[in-house]
Amino acid sequence: MAGPAPGSVPAPVLVLALGPAAMVVSTMQTLVVPILPVIRDELSLTSSAASWLITATLLSAAVSTPLLGRLGDQRGKRPVLLGVLALAVAGSVLAATAGSLPVLITARVLQGASTALFPLALSVLRDELPPGRLPGAMGFVSGTLAFGSGFALVGAGLLTRGPEAGYDRVFWFAAVLSAVALAAVALAVPPSPHPAGGRTDWAGAALLATALVLFLLPVSQGNAWGWGSPRVLGCLAGAAVATAVWALVERRVREPMVDLRMLLRRPVLFTNIAGVLLGFGLFTQFIGVSYLVQTPPEIAGYGFGASVLRTSVVYLLPGATASLLAAQLGGALVRRIGARITLAAGACAGVAGFAVLALAHGTPAAVVTGGALTGIAVAFGFATLPAFIVAGVPAHQSGIANGINSISRSVGSSVASAVVTTLLAANTLPGLPPGAPALPAETQY
Repeated sequence: MAGPAPGSVPAPVLVLALGPAAMVVSTMQTLVVPILPVIRDELSLTSSAASWLITATLLSAAVSTPLLGRLGDQRGKRPVLLGVLALAVAGSVLAATAGSLPVLITARVLQGASTALFPLALSVLRDELPPGRLPGAMGFVSGTLAFGSGFALVGAGLLTRGPEAGYDRVFWFAAVLSAVALAAVALAVPPSPHPAGGRTDWAGAALLATALVLFLLPVSQGNAWGWGSPRVLGCLAGAAVATAVWALVERRVREPMVDLRMLLRRPVLFTNIAGVLLGFGLFTQFIGVSYLVQTPPEIAGYGFGASVLRTSVVYLLPGATASLLAAQLGGALVRRIGARITLAAGACAGVAGFAVLALAHGTPAAVVTGGALTGIAVAFGFATLPAFIVAGVPAHQSGIANGINSISRSVGSSVASAVVTTLLAANTLPGLPPGAPALPAETQY
């Protein structure tokens, strides 16, 4: 199917078609988190082995997102979008039918490529829409990305209720969502009007992937391996060497995968630093609130003893919904007052939200309020960062620039996961009943 002609799709139709693709990204990243215990028990795994289902997706995203973003610039966004969504469908079906850990990890690797959908979707909007329509359109697509996390958590909780429920239902749900997104893109997204063409810098892609994997692997597995272990230190040293070699290669090739001069421009550099902080804040809130509200108060003296489903619906979904609504406001504010002031306003909301969560988390209402404020901060960040990219790079580099920004958020999320887990394990409650799991002291939150 060739798709509609460039410039022929009304802006609302295009935005609505790309929304499900963005939702696939956050769904694939978060849907497995609440069902890890279910998978562990059904496949008779250890918790450490089950955690590779998260690590595999993270590493796949790190390897594939920059390359797919660059291929979108060179060959056109539409075919790359369709190919990635086909991988998401295949990975979800494989995961739903998997009966062993190796097959399930393979499926999660395929699903990890879906991270490239968000930067590709933003690049399509830049190709097709006039500048005046971009902030609002990017805000909506960014909002669906933020909302997808809460949507996935609630869906996973509902689909795994009952004694007969298994994890396969969750992956069938992901397959259906990916198929809907695939159909929407096929019907409504036109071919890129002017693909950049050129050769693919495979050496640069391989070196960047190596550097990212060597950094993210010890960050995600540091608690299991030990932060001072030879494996962690060796991987981090290897990441530094691979990064240095990658930079040398990219400066010398005629058509680099990542133009380092573009990457070091102040707007782009600032945007990627902000992306790291945004990813850090998003996962700090997500993981911290999940642990806090599920803590049994009769044992720890704090927490609410919430189930996975109640955690998702009562404590996490309001923040995700606030993100979806605030993203529309963020897009409007970018048009009226500019991206910098909008991002600063979001940062203020984030400071207020984390202050509430840190100092006044004794009631459900306070936790929901803090989560909603941090959700607004995340939404404003998602709405503004693409605007900085649009202003800072030419159109033929928007795919790779948005891809690098997506990876920066993944790096922040990975670091947040490691930091939160380490902090919560650093000071546990003494005198717990025999057989009770180790619980962090309330001061760690």
